[in-house]
Amino acid sequence: MKFLTTKRLCRAGVIAALYVALTYAFAPLAFGPFQIRPAEALCILALIYPEAIPALYIGCMLSNLQSAYLVYDVFIGSLATLLAATGTYLIGRFIRNTPLKIILGGFFPVVLNAFIIPLIIVFLCDGGLEGKSLTVSYFTFVGSLALTESVWVYGLGTPLYLAFLRMRKKGIRILQD
Repeated sequence: MKFLTTKRLCRAGVIAALYVALTYAFAPLAFGPFQIRPAEALCILALIYPEAIPALYIGCMLSNLQSAYLVYDVFIGSLATLLAATGTYLIGRFIRNTPLKIILGGFFPVVLNAFIIPLIIVFLCDGGLEGKSLTVSYFTFVGSLALTESVWVYGLGTPLYLAFLRMRKKGIRILQD
């Protein structure tokens, strides 16, 4: 089976477009140390679809064009998403137990974003908390991002993943390979 099929290319385009649309819909709250970014739930789709990896990367890169941390966020923030999607995909390939797959697959977007994005905000863009050291600011933002990322990846991503599994089992052709 070829990797790049028309169906996979279309699916990747839809995932990337949804990521951008959802991020822009919440744009005032989608950037910074406390992110309201429901598009992160789409990261869980890398458990099923390998084409979700470049789709999430491109979607994140296009979304981050609106970030106040533009240059750093477009490249470094998107790289965090690329690494997270790759890790999630690998979990999907090697773990068969669905609950364990979701828990471990969601770990990558949560942890990588929680530790990489504060580097951009605090150290590269000097966006630390007023009157706090860089270390305190960094770990405060790590906690904040880990919490918000967990809400989106697990709280919204889990039902999304389970819905996709059900639809695939029902034989919906666009979701099949």
